[in-house]
Amino acid sequence: MNASKWRYALAEPTLGSEEALVAKEVVESGWLSMGPRTQAFEEAFAAKHGSAHAIAVANGTAALHLSLLALGIGPGDEVIQPSMTFAASANMTIAVGATPVFADIISPEEPTIDPEDIARRITPRTKAVIVMHYGGYPARMSELMALCKAKKLLLIEDACHGPAQRVPELGHRALGTFGVLGTFSFFANKNMTTGEGGMILSDDEGLATKLRLLRSHGMTSLSWDRHRGHANSYDVMVHGLNYRIDDLRSAIGLVQLEKLEQANSARRAVAKTYSRAIEEANLPDLTYVFGDRAEFGAAHIAAILTPASKRDDIRTVLRDERIQTSLHYPPIHSFTAFLDKGVEAGQLIDAGLPMTEEFASRVITLPIYSGLATEDASIIADTLIQAFEPEFA
Repeated sequence: MNASKWRYALAEPTLGSEEALVAKEVVESGWLSMGPRTQAFEEAFAAKHGSAHAIAVANGTAALHLSLLALGIGPGDEVIQPSMTFAASANMTIAVGATPVFADIISPEEPTIDPEDIARRITPRTKAVIVMHYGGYPARMSELMALCKAKKLLLIEDACHGPAQRVPELGHRALGTFGVLGTFSFFANKNMTTGEGGMILSDDEGLATKLRLLRSHGMTSLSWDRHRGHANSYDVMVHGLNYRIDDLRSAIGLVQLEKLEQANSARRAVAKTYSRAIEEANLPDLTYVFGDRAEFGAAHIAAILTPASKRDDIRTVLRDERIQTSLHYPPIHSFTAFLDKGVEAGQLIDAGLPMTEEFASRVITLPIYSGLATEDASIIADTLIQAFEPEFA
């Protein structure tokens, strides 16, 4: 179906005249590459999350790649991480020469990485754990931090789904500030967007310095520094990459950051609408994921669980009503690129992920974005329930 024909798309960015104005101002300034707007964006993002340092990068994948590089993770190392996430984390683990080891999720109703399963998969080669806050709902950080501390493992947060989301039971700290590094994405479907773009948070000044070097070819000064006369040459200190963001995206990011609390609140209202409607319908085997916490996450994803045997039929009914759905996510260990990486290659694939596989077979993700009215969410929920009910009449 042509995307323009969707009545309710899965996700839409919420952009307006403020973003257009700042983009125009950047163009008129004559300085497009990484410069003053990026510095301001980094400072504002760090302050918003209560972190000492924020390093803006080209995208969320770059944030993960640089994090692994800065922490010295490479060949011979294992990184325990979820299979129920986007492929970027596993791809970047392989990119640095390390081995992803997939751990299961807690349950289909709580699809974040299971601390107990992580503990079972630790070997002498394990160096780090990557945690993903599915849908912007916090993983079990108390247990995860205690485990990583006890086993002397580096904890990296993939907080791409949860910018500015705080955890009340842990001192209202923001997601992305519990690990040694926290990574974010500003892709077009995220709670705040710059089209592409990403960020890394850290309280470690040494790591922040290394990340800034790695972001831009290992250079000791940037074009903006030389433009202002703060440097007239540069050294290359490490073998780096070009993962710079630009001032166009940073300027838009500043506006989006100012709107983030309101955007997250609007998303939570949609999640609550879905959750309440599904609870009141009281249908067998229809569940809203994190329904008991609909008001306490960033609500990046609106996930429901259906019987695996009925999922395609339900999606077809929704599609016919021009309601777009998706599957977040096909598990990474099922992808072709990972099928030839067997146990002898460091246990890259482990068939023992029953909760992940059950979740993947049952999940449907519904439309959710800050511009979606709760009245429209009610219509979507009613359509879902009507599609579901005949199967159990």
